[in-house]
Amino acid sequence: MRLVLASTSRYRRALLARLGLPFEAAAPDCDEEALKPGLAHLDVPTRALHLARAKAQSVAARFPDAVILGSDQMAEVDGEVLDKPGTPARAVAQLTRLAGRAHHLHTAVTLLHAPTGRTQEHVDTTRLTLRALPPEALARYIERDAPLDCCGSYRIESLGIALFARIEGEDPTAIEGLPLMRVAAMLAGAGLDALG
Repeated sequence: MRLVLASTSRYRRALLARLGLPFEAAAPDCDEEALKPGLAHLDVPTRALHLARAKAQSVAARFPDAVILGSDQMAEVDGEVLDKPGTPARAVAQLTRLAGRAHHLHTAVTLLHAPTGRTQEHVDTTRLTLRALPPEALARYIERDAPLDCCGSYRIESLGIALFARIEGEDPTAIEGLPLMRVAAMLAGAGLDALG
């Protein structure tokens, strides 16, 4: 059975590679930004799950004999989604808003068995509390780590860990982009056991 990661994310590719299973990465054929307005009535974890599912389903026609892994991640504070900042100024603004307080990071995964349409799904929610840092320290962090393609404006696997006072969650790899403990169990259930 082929394993396909429905993502072009370098972070997710590196995480999935840790399991030692051969896989291919394929760009999802879905417009996330076009889908988001239709999901606005849902809570944030459910929105992330819908996008993970859409990504997996969008590559199923190209890989009808594969197991396909889709994922999406959304940072949330006060019920509002924090998108990937894209610019240093927006990244500093996001971190300034989060400084000294908690927010949630929702990482959703869908594992689709394309031949049968069977799916397994999971959302991992982590509560993260940033240290109360001044804007100039946050700007220095952004300059050094350049997390402009990360929702929440931090890279926990790098210098970003120094921003945090507390992290509460089930799986630390979820913060990086894939909850590997759950993904490994889901893959084993689909016949792709990393320990087999």
